[in-house]
Amino acid sequence: MIAGRKIRFFLFFLFLVPFFVFAQKNKSQLQKERQQNLERIRETEKILEETTKEKKSSIGELSALNRRIEQQETLVGSIKGEMSLLDDDINEDNEIIEALEKDVQQLKEEYSAMLFAAQKASGKTDKLTLLFSAKSFDQFLMRLKYLEQYSTARRVQTEAIERAQALLGEQVKQTEAKRYEKQLLLNDELQQNVQLVGLKQKQRKVVQSLVKEEKRLKRDLEETKRALAELDELMAKLVKEEMERAAREARERERNKLKEVTNAFETATLSTSFEGNKNKFPWPVSGFVSQKFGRQMHPILKGIQIQNDGINIQTKANEPVHVVFNGEVRRVAFIRGIGSTIIISHGDYYTVYSGVKDVFVKMGQKVTTGEEIARVLSSTEGISELRFQIRKNIEALDPQDWLKN
Repeated sequence: MIAGRKIRFFLFFLFLVPFFVFAQKNKSQLQKERQQNLERIRETEKILEETTKEKKSSIGELSALNRRIEQQETLVGSIKGEMSLLDDDINEDNEIIEALEKDVQQLKEEYSAMLFAAQKASGKTDKLTLLFSAKSFDQFLMRLKYLEQYSTARRVQTEAIERAQALLGEQVKQTEAKRYEKQLLLNDELQQNVQLVGLKQKQRKVVQSLVKEEKRLKRDLEETKRALAELDELMAKLVKEEMERAAREARERERNKLKEVTNAFETATLSTSFEGNKNKFPWPVSGFVSQKFGRQMHPILKGIQIQNDGINIQTKANEPVHVVFNGEVRRVAFIRGIGSTIIISHGDYYTVYSGVKDVFVKMGQKVTTGEEIARVLSSTEGISELRFQIRKNIEALDPQDWLKN
């Protein structure tokens, strides 16, 4: 009977262990994600602080606020996820405690029953009297064996009760610790929700302020369109020159066939290598995507769509800009409205870095992955933003399909 109870008890624990380990793994993941999100929040806070130094509201400030709100909502969500896992753990712990309490109670009842049965069998006779009152030597040996078995059974039962009580006490402590941890998370969630409300209130004020600045926003938008059109012309001119250069090399194949084959091989190899590293490129600058690739609605001006042939990455002032892949600098140009632009060739592909200053490279220079080529330019509104493009010849591609997630 005792052995059966012990088997049921340990099977119960073995059944729960996989769920406990699985929950712990998820909890660790959530805690890691929460820590990473807190680091991103600190980064965005620095960016937001720079945009709010200027008295007038800006699109950059709104972008930073939108990003902060997303991060805050993610943070609150991860806290809720941790609390949900803790609730599951606490419920499981309560089931274990209940089972342990039942085991302790039954072990005590079995122990009492054993003592009662032994006392009833022997009456008021002590052990020595029981032994020496045996009528034969065989009966003496049988009574001696019975007393030994009885003593062993009492010791085993006592140890089983002690182990069960120790497990019960430990389980109660663990459950209390988890309840305390949950209370801390509840307090944290409350604080984060208060902060989220504050961010949304600030977001509404910035939107209301920007709505009143419609004329200025339209003027800024037109200036940006003009600058981007100039960049498109520069790209088209560059690609045309590259094609003409390739044609000249082709015409010279009879005179310098080895050179043509070598150049063609290098271009093809670099293009293939570029394509093979899709989703692996490092980000050119730290920060967050303030404007995605493609056609999208203006965040303030109603009914107005904007086209982005790359992505805008909002960052801190003077942040270093890095090359995302090995290549050769093909152009360094200044474009009014977006600052300096660096165009790097990677075979048939090009990466474009606009909105930079302090350019450290020159035309024709070979560059390698991660090399610093410039620093981000800050606008008069305190917005530090890199315009980053990836193109296959003149075709614009979505950089987020190529950069590391």
